[in-house]
Amino acid sequence: MPSPRRSLPLFPVLLCTLVALAVRPAAAEGEQALAAPPDDGGLSTRVAHLYQEAARATSQYEAGTRRLEKERVRAGALDRLLAVNRREAEVLRADLGRYARAQYRAGGGLPVSAQLLLADDPEALMNSHRAVWRADLAVNNVIERSRRVERRLSTERREAAERRQRLEKRSTELAGMRREIQSTLEEAQGLLQSRADASVAAGSCRGAVPLEQPGRPAAGPWVAPVESYTLSAGFGQGGARWASRHTGQDFAVPIGTPVRAVGEGRVVKVSCGGPFGIEVVLEHPGGHFTQYAHLAAVGVDQGQRVAAGQWIAQSGTSGNSTGPHLHFEVRVGPGTGSALDPVPWLSARGVPLG
Repeated sequence: MPSPRRSLPLFPVLLCTLVALAVRPAAAEGEQALAAPPDDGGLSTRVAHLYQEAARATSQYEAGTRRLEKERVRAGALDRLLAVNRREAEVLRADLGRYARAQYRAGGGLPVSAQLLLADDPEALMNSHRAVWRADLAVNNVIERSRRVERRLSTERREAAERRQRLEKRSTELAGMRREIQSTLEEAQGLLQSRADASVAAGSCRGAVPLEQPGRPAAGPWVAPVESYTLSAGFGQGGARWASRHTGQDFAVPIGTPVRAVGEGRVVKVSCGGPFGIEVVLEHPGGHFTQYAHLAAVGVDQGQRVAAGQWIAQSGTSGNSTGPHLHFEVRVGPGTGSALDPVPWLSARGVPLG
């Protein structure tokens, strides 16, 4: 029978075992929460499609707004023409009235035959009557033309009003479609970014999700890394956000914006941790490298060759980022510390940024 002195050390051992068993499931749950569900490509593809749909809806809405404004301007011009034409018609009618009254006074209301018999100079009287008759005919002709112009302008104005009503209805529909698409896009963008944040926190990249390409070739051998953008922080800029100076050019774009390879090259790095968050580095012929950082998703694998303008990723705000943007660098080597100013570098290759 074991002595009580030898059995005492069993209590700490049992206690540690129970604590370990109790804590382990919680740790496992934490690990599971950190590792976001795998992306089968559906979310990235959906965000890319929604991004394009939102751009098309915005373009259609803006084009419709421009057409509507043109119709408003045209309707205003027709209104002014109608007002001028009506004023001219009133003047002509007043002139015709004056001619008629003058003719009546000249003849005293007598028939022309009686006026000829009583006139001291019949020939002068006939000349006067012919002049009044010609003036009367001219005024009547002008008034009739004025009426035709007014009818035409009134018809055009009515048709313009009908077109404007149709355009206003379509504009309202497009505005609703745009709001709906934007709302859906924002929801999908949030989910895409949350998965990106989980990948960065885990320090492990998801597999590449190939993106459907734009369907049109690049305009040249070099392109901007994103198609539509606003330039934000520039190369060499100082601030509390960087250890020394900003090493690239930032492009302010929404989450999920397709990111393009600026030129043909090879993927030499895909990383999902650190201050750059999710990043891709390409090597280009001639020895330069380009980096695309703070991404939300990657569409290429390491070692893959890419063409100029090819969609290689989607922008985001992963890593040390204060908001959605693409951080773009040009380097003379694959690693940090060899960055060049991207703006003149791209400009020298026929891609001015503005």
